[in-house]
Amino acid sequence: MSGLPALPVTFRPGHTRVILLTAGVAIFLTISGVALLLEQLGPGEKLSFVVTGALIFWVLAQLARVKVVADESGVTVVNIAAKRHLQWAEILQVNLRPGDPWVFLDLSDGTSLPALGIQPGIAKQHAIADAKALRALAEAYAIHDPEQHQG
Repeated sequence: MSGLPALPVTFRPGHTRVILLTAGVAIFLTISGVALLLEQLGPGEKLSFVVTGALIFWVLAQLARVKVVADESGVTVVNIAAKRHLQWAEILQVNLRPGDPWVFLDLSDGTSLPALGIQPGIAKQHAIADAKALRALAEAYAIHDPEQHQG
């Protein structure tokens, strides 16, 4: 089908990811640097500074890992603490309404799954384009035989 992105395709908030990872590295280096420069701190206290910096970096890295991966078998949604694979037929609708913080997938079991990998925060137009592409893929693959899309 023309107009559909080639599979596999990964959607992720690029700008947000760069900001989070850059901030994480900067915070870790700053906290560790302060710990090393403060001569009155003992080894255990210095270590606690470094561990705190590493923990902050880890949290920001978890926030930065969000993504949505579409392939022939379906969609894998990686959010902050969970990863879920969905068959194409499970996705009834892809929603990104004005004011939504990210895309929501309406599922065949009656639930809605947030897909944090597409979020309009910093790059609104990019997120809208990604949501439209995922919507087009979901509509095409849910209705037709996925075998006919390979080529």
